[in-house]
Amino acid sequence: MERREFLRLSASACVSLAGNGLTAAAPVRPNIVLIYADDLGYGDISCYGATKIRTPNMDRLASQGLRFIQAHSPAATCTPSRYSLLTGEYAWRKKGTNILPGDARLIIKPGRTTLPSMLRQAGYVTGAVGKWHLGLGAGNLDWNTEIKPGPQEIGFDYSFLIPATGDRVPCVFVENRRVVGLDPADPIQVSYGAPVGTDPTGKEHPELLKVHPSHGHDQTIVNGISRIGFMSGGNAARWVDEEIADVLTGKAVSFLEQHRDRQFFLYFATHDIHVPRVPHPRFAGRSGLGPRGDVILQFDWCVGEVLQAIDRWKLAENTLIVVTSDNGPVVDDGYRDQAVEKLSRHKPTGPLRGGKYSAFDAGTRVPFIVRWPGHVKTGVSRALIAQIDFLSSFAALTGMQLAAGDAPDSLNVLPALLGASKVGRDHFVEQAGALSLIQGEWKYIEPNKGARIERNTNIELSNDLQPQLYNLAEDIGEKRNLAARHPKKVEEMADLLKKIREQGRTR
Repeated sequence: MERREFLRLSASACVSLAGNGLTAAAPVRPNIVLIYADDLGYGDISCYGATKIRTPNMDRLASQGLRFIQAHSPAATCTPSRYSLLTGEYAWRKKGTNILPGDARLIIKPGRTTLPSMLRQAGYVTGAVGKWHLGLGAGNLDWNTEIKPGPQEIGFDYSFLIPATGDRVPCVFVENRRVVGLDPADPIQVSYGAPVGTDPTGKEHPELLKVHPSHGHDQTIVNGISRIGFMSGGNAARWVDEEIADVLTGKAVSFLEQHRDRQFFLYFATHDIHVPRVPHPRFAGRSGLGPRGDVILQFDWCVGEVLQAIDRWKLAENTLIVVTSDNGPVVDDGYRDQAVEKLSRHKPTGPLRGGKYSAFDAGTRVPFIVRWPGHVKTGVSRALIAQIDFLSSFAALTGMQLAAGDAPDSLNVLPALLGASKVGRDHFVEQAGALSLIQGEWKYIEPNKGARIERNTNIELSNDLQPQLYNLAEDIGEKRNLAARHPKKVEEMADLLKKIREQGRTR
């Protein structure tokens, strides 16, 4: 971004804050709660048009706040989205930020400015609860001792984590650098190469499974579900999938209660809607759409529990809440859980094309709701915004200054987040197999070789040896490739994408 444009946005932020009784010199710093769903699609919730499922808590949040319809996760998969959200840097600039194995080392360098470290410097107590999937430790990782570096080394005061994903070992929680409930006499071993220990695998013992894999996911069995990777030991510490949502939500609410008398930032990254989808019995069968629909209801309940806690302690007026998702939806992502058979007429992508893993818009255009009573306007916004901008925008909100080298791709879109401006970003780079660029009403997808359909998930990936150009205002479903009709626009956007790559930053 040009310096002139950056200064304009910064000035707009100050004007917006002043209009809400805030100033950059003496900011009214709200509590911040960021609820991050996993694999929740643009069409998965009722306030975004779903008719086969009702999500009353997110609907309530949307009615009391601002619902964005052109908001994006940084990538079409989880690890790069989370990396970009916390660092303000496009993950495609850094090697090793694609989907990580469960035993990966921490990929965010301790000491760099992150969203939590900036807010901690601003006086916030910071907490991370839920799915991590950014790696832990350094060198030879031993799950039986203190695990560091991790969230504490990049700005979080407290953490309670799923180390990677629910379908990857180790299937244990990690709280403040230690595996929860670990028996020292039953040490954990983890391998993503060869089997360890004598635990049965789904491939060899399918008769032991309560949820069967559709592709992959056939290694060590934990709680009747075979996973990716091999694990032995830690039996007392292993989670029960049906209880994960309750455990994580309980920890999130406890963090809020413990710190309700001071300013807090909570990053609550739920595991729903990710596989394996094993809802609590309270939700099993309630949606009529199979386990995938049930865990959408479960996620909505998680949101509701947080809202009730904030109301109970009368914190709503001073708490900014964001609910969004790390990427778009996928139906069959490795387990035979009836998600496909019971989809009925529900459309997880809404009017969009693609899904998780795809450069089409359903890969990154996600639900995005912001509420801060008295400060965020209510209604619907068409502003182009992205989760990568939280770092710069919340720095502006809290009166913090970022150094020149910080958050290289994070822009200050605070006026748009507050609803004071209809304008957000000028452009945004989406990450999937191919990179794509959105600017105004236009979207350009760079040529990319590879399969057009992801074989296991049946999702269109958008790969094509020819450039693609879509007018999103007229063709939200990206059905009409206009590249041949607008070669100058293709050249212009391809040049801009090249420039963004070569400059190494956009802020």
